[in-house]
Amino acid sequence: MKRTGLMLSALAAFVVLVSSCRKEPLNDMTAEESRIYVTNYDEKADFTTFKTFSIVDSVAVISNREGAKKELTQYDQQLLAQLKSQMQARGYTLVDKAAKPDLAMNVSRIDNTTTSIGYNPGYWAGWPGYWDTGYWGYPGWGYWFPSYYNVFRYNEKSVAVDLLDLKNAKTGEGNKLTAIWNVMLRGSGVWNGNNVESMVKAVFDQSQYLKTTN
Repeated sequence: MKRTGLMLSALAAFVVLVSSCRKEPLNDMTAEESRIYVTNYDEKADFTTFKTFSIVDSVAVISNREGAKKELTQYDQQLLAQLKSQMQARGYTLVDKAAKPDLAMNVSRIDNTTTSIGYNPGYWAGWPGYWDTGYWGYPGWGYWFPSYYNVFRYNEKSVAVDLLDLKNAKTGEGNKLTAIWNVMLRGSGVWNGNNVESMVKAVFDQSQYLKTTN
């Protein structure tokens, strides 16, 4: 299945910042400017052929520290409500999962911590000293700092939304459902309830193909 990807929000702000006179534009980015919204879709899918959808009643929380579980926090409720609203605004009818909907929407929060170790062979490793050491009475010498190790540890919280095609599900082909639309929300504040409405609106705004009529 061929997919195409789009990235919005932070990218436009980033271009403006880079082109400015600031020495370190990334250090001056706001939390909103740091967020990136990625959408992918199946180019073969005709979204106008789908009429109904259903959405999960809780959000999967996936972590490389604690495994997976399901939750329905106040944030999760806001997220599900906004996704429902946007889908309905595109002409899709919300139905119970028992009513055999055309589309199914899964929602996940991802909370991963990554630790890595880097080796630095030393300042100016493999290069002569920048300054002429002859100035200090040591002509022909080089200089460097000793090698050392760096330990990096960071935590990333993100949100994933997957829209599955139930209408055209077929047995005998690996019994796999096709995901025709996917969203990834990344950056600072994606788990903040105050940002839910604007984030969900942004991903639907950049997915104009997602509607029941042309």
